[in-house]
Amino acid sequence: MTKRAPDVSASPPRRRSKYTLAPLVLIAANVVLFALFFVWPAVIGLVYSFTNYTGVGAFQFVGLDNYQHLFGDSTFFDALTRTLLYTVLFVPLNFVFSLLIANVLVSKHAKGVSVARVFFFIPWLLSPIVVGVLWRWLFGENFGLVNYVIEKLGGSAVPWQSNADLSLLVVVVAASWAWTGFSMLLFIAAIKNVPVSYYEAASLDGAGPWRQFVSITLPSIAPTSFIVILLNTIHAMKEYPLFASLNSGGPGTSNNLLVQYIYQTGFKSGQIGYASAASFVLMLILMAVAIIQLVVNRRVENR
Repeated sequence: MTKRAPDVSASPPRRRSKYTLAPLVLIAANVVLFALFFVWPAVIGLVYSFTNYTGVGAFQFVGLDNYQHLFGDSTFFDALTRTLLYTVLFVPLNFVFSLLIANVLVSKHAKGVSVARVFFFIPWLLSPIVVGVLWRWLFGENFGLVNYVIEKLGGSAVPWQSNADLSLLVVVVAASWAWTGFSMLLFIAAIKNVPVSYYEAASLDGAGPWRQFVSITLPSIAPTSFIVILLNTIHAMKEYPLFASLNSGGPGTSNNLLVQYIYQTGFKSGQIGYASAASFVLMLILMAVAIIQLVVNRRVENR
């Protein structure tokens, strides 16, 4: 009887490394939190959008009635129009302002760069409620600092709060001021990654600062510009606390944005089902904006 040789090809059982388990545990925790605080509320909201739920008691399924009524609701379309107008004004203003400051701060001739960065970044650390209160003190119609100075100089008080367009403009400027620090830091990081040799070659060819900015800086930071525009667009479409603290969406309801309309409909009027339908329309709009910007950005990168 021959003795069976040991199977040398069989490898010993591998011991599971703690470096394999740790990432799985961390990912699992994030997946659970994401499902608990994002997926589950979204599913509940989608279900409510097809019901007549009022926030208490039982509810009945009403099919697409909420969506049909929504598209015939002039108040909803007024809020949506004001939201789009606010986004169209805020995003370009913030983009230009933050890019201009970033371009100045990366200049080799700039002085006090560290202090300037902190100065422009502090507003982004403030709560939108605090920002709104600060700007309300500045542009209050009867007690604001700006009107006080104007009247001391012999002028007439400007209706910053009672004029709907001026009231919206104040919020746009306040939001741009508050968000400049975040966008500025992204632009500074992007501009610093542009090879210096590009600018040296352009200088040898006789290109001035403006020509270098248009032909080298802007194309080189295109991916960062895309991110800034996308984030600012999503933020603007969901803006609410700044309006609530600065002018409460006024005068009257003229500056009620879509999120404010959803809040008032759902929690003040007790129409949770109807407000859920409006929320999903907003979500679809944001998804469409993100997809369009992704497609445009991909085409720009493939050129």
